[in-house]
Amino acid sequence: MTEAIDDGSRSSRYSIIEEDLVVLGKTFGLGEVQACRFLPNGLMNGNWRLETADGAFALKRIMDVPLPLARRNLAVLSELADTGIPVGRPMATPSGETVAEVADRGYCLIPWLEGGHRPGTELTLGQAGDLGVLLGQIHRSLNDERTARVLPPASELLAAPVTTPNAAHADADRFLALIAALDSPTAFDAGAARALGERKVLLDKHAHFHPGTEVAAGPVGWTHGDVQHRNVLWRDGKIAGVIDWDRIRVRPFGEEVARTASVQFGGEDGFLDLERTSAFVAGYRSVVPILVPALADAVERLWWKRMSDYWQLVFHYDRDDHSCDHLFLPAERLLAWWTARREDVQAAFAAMP
Repeated sequence: MTEAIDDGSRSSRYSIIEEDLVVLGKTFGLGEVQACRFLPNGLMNGNWRLETADGAFALKRIMDVPLPLARRNLAVLSELADTGIPVGRPMATPSGETVAEVADRGYCLIPWLEGGHRPGTELTLGQAGDLGVLLGQIHRSLNDERTARVLPPASELLAAPVTTPNAAHADADRFLALIAALDSPTAFDAGAARALGERKVLLDKHAHFHPGTEVAAGPVGWTHGDVQHRNVLWRDGKIAGVIDWDRIRVRPFGEEVARTASVQFGGEDGFLDLERTSAFVAGYRSVVPILVPALADAVERLWWKRMSDYWQLVFHYDRDDHSCDHLFLPAERLLAWWTARREDVQAAFAAMP
């Protein structure tokens, strides 16, 4: 039936894909699937490239959001495709469904977008600006009249919960206790313990800078939620596509600007490329005229979130999911660098278009 299911590196949770492909091929009208390759780079869902007589497609097993929410997000994607945002239009079944269910498993199918992922420091300053422009266009399109048919109006104010310094300390101590109780600690455990000790020192020194209110500065609206190098495709120096729309949610626009820059331009070397960040922010502000105080609020909130959050360790120790282990220590290096240069980082986010 298929040429290959994967490269041998997938986990057992994907073992039933070959059986599901028979049903999915009929459901979406694909006919025979000639080849199927598992894509190991996805962190939250199962992803494959399908080769069929009708062309190539991206198949996603939806595991990170409830299926009704996935259906809404796919409807948004269809609207965005009509506005010129570089996205793939979801395939629909003959009955109009964009999510096909096999047993209790949900799948969606999108025509394959050709292109490659480029870490932030590989972008030129012009391309960093282009990414900012695109993010601005996404925010405008997600909140215009067309998408209002799918997404309700966003609230003008939004609560942004702030973890207290005491709670952040308690979480660090909890993970340290878990590591200390291990019979055979690994290299990851040893590195995590060292990093947690260093984090507690940073918390002690900088706790008084934590945000004093849970009301984030505006503007607020619908956002993508994860625009960064893993979800942006480039071809011939231009942005060819934006993928992974599972996290569409109402947020302060500044929150996504700050997060995108920190993930896109804060690499494993443990620093944020401030020059590219400035170019990105200037590009964004050429489309969305967000004020500097709103960006400054978002940057400080993101810094404190990184200071007080341990999500990779939650995955590793609480969920026994090691798929994000490689992200922990680079994030710790970036946090230490950022903490020592908070004023420089703020200046980069104040860039004018």
